[in-house]
Amino acid sequence: MRKTIIAWLLPCMLLVVPQAQAATLDDLQLLKQQMRQMQEKIDKMEAEMQASKQREAEAAAKAAQPVPPIVVQAPPVNQGDAGSGVTRSDANAFNPQISMILNGSYRGFSRDPALFAVPGFATGDAAGLGDRGLGINESELNFAANVDNRFYASSTLSLAPQGGLTVEEAYAQTLDLPAGLTIKGGRFFSGIGYINEFHPHHDDFIDRSLANRVFLNNTFAGDGLQARWLAPTDMYVELGGELLRGDRFPGGGAALRGSGAWDAFLRLGGDVGFSNSWLAGVSWLGNKPTGRASFDNAGAQTGTFDGNSNLIIADMVWKWAPDGNPVERNFKLQSELFFGNEQGAFTDAAGTPGLLTARQRGGYAEAVYQFTKGWDIGVRHSMVFAANSGSAVVPGGVLDAAGQHPWRSSVVLGYANSEFSRFRLQYSRDHSQRLVDHQLALQYIILIGAHGAHQY
Repeated sequence: MRKTIIAWLLPCMLLVVPQAQAATLDDLQLLKQQMRQMQEKIDKMEAEMQASKQREAEAAAKAAQPVPPIVVQAPPVNQGDAGSGVTRSDANAFNPQISMILNGSYRGFSRDPALFAVPGFATGDAAGLGDRGLGINESELNFAANVDNRFYASSTLSLAPQGGLTVEEAYAQTLDLPAGLTIKGGRFFSGIGYINEFHPHHDDFIDRSLANRVFLNNTFAGDGLQARWLAPTDMYVELGGELLRGDRFPGGGAALRGSGAWDAFLRLGGDVGFSNSWLAGVSWLGNKPTGRASFDNAGAQTGTFDGNSNLIIADMVWKWAPDGNPVERNFKLQSELFFGNEQGAFTDAAGTPGLLTARQRGGYAEAVYQFTKGWDIGVRHSMVFAANSGSAVVPGGVLDAAGQHPWRSSVVLGYANSEFSRFRLQYSRDHSQRLVDHQLALQYIILIGAHGAHQY
């Protein structure tokens, strides 16, 4: 019986064993194929990781390259915060950037603003306080773009509160001159001082300081040529100069066949650790006014001046942001000092001429702290004084300082919902005259369209 069972089982085992061996070989082949596929996936992932590391290394090397601390107004947001450089996105390089700045305010004064005057100073037409109540301030329409690979152009049109359209800036600027040189031609805000190149909507306060009002008529601009040179050094070193028409206050009349103003400026800057940076400069402005008109706050002419005018400006800015990131918190300390001297003939509103030697000084200091994202608070103190002499200085006249040292202090609270909308509330205590003027102002600034960042 046992032999019979064995005789039957042996052929069956001989049939099963080859089949099992075949199945095992098939499984091994499948396993090898899966292992090859897995190895290919691992190799592909390693290649992608290596490429990613290479891209990160290149980006880190590019970010580590030194960047100058200043940038001129140029598209897009970031209007490139380095003196003479221009930043521009490749996608928009040859398309015009268009933006509109809407600027409105409410102003209140404890004294009649038409009576505003600064004893000892014959001021320009834009140095006044403005009107009481609700109103539209100067708004701006800007067009800017790279013309081609060698030139950048920008035009800013000003919409005055009284109506009308004027050309505030219209210039072309080189992009690729060698040795750190940049040339600008047209109409532009002068590069003297620190804040003069800024458009008003970029300021930290609703208005300019008392010193900027009397010495530069808020902002000094002109038609002409500008040259800047950026030194190839680790420290930021920039040297610049301008030749201008000279028909803007503190110039006037476009003397010397339309080249009656000239200036030069030097700037130095750098970083202190990761969180601090600084910028300091000195500027000299020369003018040869002919028939330069001065006005009171009501727009009435107070006289004309013919002669020579020289102004020296020293400026300093210190900025702090934790680890260089200003988004949440940052602090800025800013100051400018003005040293003005004029000599010539002054004719008062009654037509009486007289000789004038003016020695005028002034300045301001301000500090602004952004304590959380979108909110900042600032304080500013400004003062001026004049030591005028000559037959044009008569008791009670516009050039009589009457022993006064005018000053003005302001505090401002600002809120920015984004880079496109900002609101400010400002209180100022004005001692320009013997009677104190308490001034309150509320301002909104709305940006429509693409607008670049500003200087350092």
